[in-house]
Amino acid sequence: MIDDLLAGNVKFRETCFKENYKCYSELAKGQKPSVLWIGCSDSRLQTGHITGADPGVLFIQRNIGNVAPIHDWNFATVLEYALKHLKVKDIVICGHSDCGAVKALDKETDDNYIPLWLNNAMEAKQRVDAKIKKPATDADREKRSRMIEQENVRLQIEHLKTYPLIKNALKEKQVQIHGLYYNLENGELTKIV
Repeated sequence: MIDDLLAGNVKFRETCFKENYKCYSELAKGQKPSVLWIGCSDSRLQTGHITGADPGVLFIQRNIGNVAPIHDWNFATVLEYALKHLKVKDIVICGHSDCGAVKALDKETDDNYIPLWLNNAMEAKQRVDAKIKKPATDADREKRSRMIEQENVRLQIEHLKTYPLIKNALKEKQVQIHGLYYNLENGELTKIV
């Protein structure tokens, strides 16, 4: 597989990189993204492609379940760098359909770290389950998953707003926060309210 990736890089350099050399040479001098994108690690999501964003527009933080964990040093570092040094104006938390993290909220596992991480999303499941009847059909289960995926975006925005850095940036109107949801089946990206 590594040989395939390296061969893909050769093709990239000979085509896209060469065709857009001016853009890439400017990017080599430094970055000035306008958006901090917090998305899922799912391999089916290629953030720049689904948004049509050019290289250099998105500062990306990806993790399992597009989580904005409370009290996480890695995540706090990303926020601090994005806001204080890159001066991003928008923060996006983007969930997606068929999310393995959401599915895992219903499963018992002997994994050590994944359940601890997913505790950051458990409240989304609890909120949805408190509103609906237990799903009886596959269609009901699919609808429930979508509801949890979207509620998780809302929950992660709430988590994001607990960081003092974000509280201050919002108060000073330095940043806006947006929730988005990507449908893998039809490629549509929609706003979450």
